[in-house]
Amino acid sequence: MLGLPAAVAAGYVPVKIFLDMPAEFSLGALPGWVLTDLAGYLVAGLVLLLGSLATLFRATAGAVLLGLGALLAVGALLTEPLSVGVPPARFADAMFTHGGFAMVDRVGLAALSVLVLVLAFLPPTFRYLRYRTPTLPVLSGQGAYSSRSW
Repeated sequence: MLGLPAAVAAGYVPVKIFLDMPAEFSLGALPGWVLTDLAGYLVAGLVLLLGSLATLFRATAGAVLLGLGALLAVGALLTEPLSVGVPPARFADAMFTHGGFAMVDRVGLAALSVLVLVLAFLPPTFRYLRYRTPTLPVLSGQGAYSSRSW
C-alpha cells in the first residue's frame, strides 16, 4: 500500500512545476533534459499507481510494476539536478534551505521509492500474490441434490 503515496508524491512534482509556470510560458521553451525529467516523474507516478492497483487485486505483475515505478522515481530524482545544470550537492543544499514542501515531497518520494523497491521484490510478497484460496467444488449431476427432505 506504499505504492499509492509514492505515486502521489511522484505526480506532485511535475504538476506543481506546471502550475507555477507563467501563462505565457511554453513547454517547448524548456530544455529537453527538463522535459525528460518531468516525463520520468509522470511515468513513475503512473506505473506506481498501476502497480498498486494490480497488487490490490493480487496480481503478481503488480509487484513488478511497483519495482519498476520505484526505479523510475529514483532515476527521476537523481537526474533532476543534472537536468537543471546544477551540481547535485548545490541542488540538495538549495532544496533543504529554500525547498519548503517541494523538499519534503522529494525526500518522501525517495524514502517511499526505496521502501517500495525493497518490499516489492521480497519473496513473501510474491508468495502472497501467488496464493489462491481454495474454491469449493461445484456439485452437479445426480448426487447434487438429495431426495430426502429434512
